[in-house]
Amino acid sequence: MREFIKDKLIVRIFDNRNLMGEAVAYAVSERVNKLLSQQPFVNIIFGAAPSQNEFFAALLKKNIDWSRLNAFHMDEYVNLAADAPQGFGNFLKEHLFDLAPFNTLNYIDGNVNDYEAECLRYSKLLKEFETDIVCLGIGENTHLAFNDPHVANENDPYFVKCVDLDETCRTQQVNDGCFKHIDDVPTHALTLTLPALLKAPYAFCTVPAEKKAKAVFHTLNEEISDNFPSTLLRKHKNAVLFLDDKSSAQIKPNIP
Repeated sequence: MREFIKDKLIVRIFDNRNLMGEAVAYAVSERVNKLLSQQPFVNIIFGAAPSQNEFFAALLKKNIDWSRLNAFHMDEYVNLAADAPQGFGNFLKEHLFDLAPFNTLNYIDGNVNDYEAECLRYSKLLKEFETDIVCLGIGENTHLAFNDPHVANENDPYFVKCVDLDETCRTQQVNDGCFKHIDDVPTHALTLTLPALLKAPYAFCTVPAEKKAKAVFHTLNEEISDNFPSTLLRKHKNAVLFLDDKSSAQIKPNIP
């Protein structure tokens, strides 16, 4: 493992995805158990994407009192069939939520008639159960959750909002194998905003694969701004970025 710090962001690079996933799981489980020694419950937001698979598999093997964890997810498509496997809530159910006895599971519903009311409902939940940990990834366009550059707002007044998805974001869903064609990818989603994500005291960001190498480069080298949302991780007091050999390819020459 190689490690360096960019501004406030700790960056850790591993030789492959499995080692990376195991390292994230170890770090998250250690933080969860430390928090549980100080408080009755821990509230965690999880991102849903194939990039998180190794992390989830390793986390499920850790010694954690799952019955004291309240789980949330960070985004959901609008008007996707409720049972569609591409739904982020369904993804989390299959890969994590149904595989451990969480205290509560809190889903965003993208099939409601009133999106504004759903955003308000979930915002109230997040404020009632203040986030302790966020586990997220970075999109090919540097988005965090579905905060694509054109809708990202570090000072967003909302905790959850409905957004339109840019073409790069929708194309990523095809690249990830979630949809066969971009026309199949929904155009809108409900997402936690940047303030909702980044107010978590601890952030663990898992980013493997060659297709994320450019986004990782931008994350670490661009000026911190909404134009490259993932750069905001460099301002977080307790954020760690986990990379594998492929996602880190474009920054290797600059590693101390």
